[in-house]
Amino acid sequence: MGYSTSSSSSPPSSPPAILTPCAACKILRRRCVDKCVLAPYFPPTDPLKFTIAHRVFGASNIIKFLQELPEDQRADAVSSMVYEANARLRDPVYGCAGAICQLQKQISELQAEVAKAQAEIVNMQCQNSNLFDLICKQMSPEENMLPFYDSPVFIFDDSVSGMASDPLLT
Repeated sequence: MGYSTSSSSSPPSSPPAILTPCAACKILRRRCVDKCVLAPYFPPTDPLKFTIAHRVFGASNIIKFLQELPEDQRADAVSSMVYEANARLRDPVYGCAGAICQLQKQISELQAEVAKAQAEIVNMQCQNSNLFDLICKQMSPEENMLPFYDSPVFIFDDSVSGMASDPLLT
């Protein structure tokens, strides 16, 4: 069965090992060896990952490609292959290039919206400035000479700010 039974008199040395083939070997119906190049990247719990990549690239191409790469780059390569295979299945003609073009188009549209919003902000700031200038010009020269803080609209009241004659709490 793949695991051994131990007698009750001797302590178990290690937990029973049940070997299951990786998803790739299971799908290809072959024996999964100890040094299987596909096992680390196609676990038995995720067979769809290999199925998608296999459908587009083929098992021999995947194996050959992974063997040519250093081990530290293989996980990224498998992720890229699976992504490309998914894109190729969704869009058989353009694949990832179609997705990239669509994303670039969205970026372009969003940049145009941002530029339009920035132009509207500048326009509103100019209108605000013009309105302020118009109000200032309509005021009489004496009112224009009053300091800002003496304006009847902006009277500073110490009691509102809590700084009046309240003693500090000690």
